[in-house]
Amino acid sequence: MIETHDIVRPAGELVAGLQAIGSATASSELNRLGVRSAHIRGPVSHTPGICVAGPALTLQFMPKREDLYPVDEYADPEKQLHRHVLYHTRPGDIVVVDARGDMGSGVFGEMMLLYFKRRGGLGVVVDGCVRDIGKVRDLGLGLWVRGATPNFHSQTGIFPTAVNVPVACGDTVVMPGDIIVADDDGAVVVPIKLAPDLLAEASRHAEWEEFSRQRLSQGGDLRTYYPLSEEATPEYERWRRARRVGAGE
Repeated sequence: MIETHDIVRPAGELVAGLQAIGSATASSELNRLGVRSAHIRGPVSHTPGICVAGPALTLQFMPKREDLYPVDEYADPEKQLHRHVLYHTRPGDIVVVDARGDMGSGVFGEMMLLYFKRRGGLGVVVDGCVRDIGKVRDLGLGLWVRGATPNFHSQTGIFPTAVNVPVACGDTVVMPGDIIVADDDGAVVVPIKLAPDLLAEASRHAEWEEFSRQRLSQGGDLRTYYPLSEEATPEYERWRRARRVGAGE
């Protein structure tokens, strides 16, 4: 029996708050917190309009060495580690795969991701490819990948080597249990220890952006309202107080 480790999952309120801010705000606020770039470069959205946030289950691939991986892997399917990362799935999880940017191997296909979906998985981020992409889109999962291929996961030059270990997905480090925020702009890694501070800063950012958006839609000057200038700050504070009174806070 292959032994793999589970992850520690964050509070649901924290995850929901990060989903609401989206990847662009998460990336910019993480930069202010000292993380220069948390964007997973390479995988792009193949399911427009879907925004997810959740803890990362991680899967690592390495270049294939035939003496380390069975030629007939289906003789014993439980040796396939890409199955084992899915066994850990709980509602709200996101699978992140370091597939080395390989364009010849489909890490998951319809059957694997149907299982993942039914266990409550939200999305997959793969620095590589999937197969059955049309049917996978129909599952309603979020999908951030480099592309599609008809090949199965170890058909060409890579094979799965570890589950829930640190991985480099799109040249970005992802620790098991980090929170992934992913939408049409891409996927961002939120280090779990920075997540509360990020949410607090991003919430303030989102509030003044809402004010700025209103003023710009009314013809306001970009130099005054974005970013919020000192000149516009008193107006913003009045708007903010009135908004909170109206909400009964």
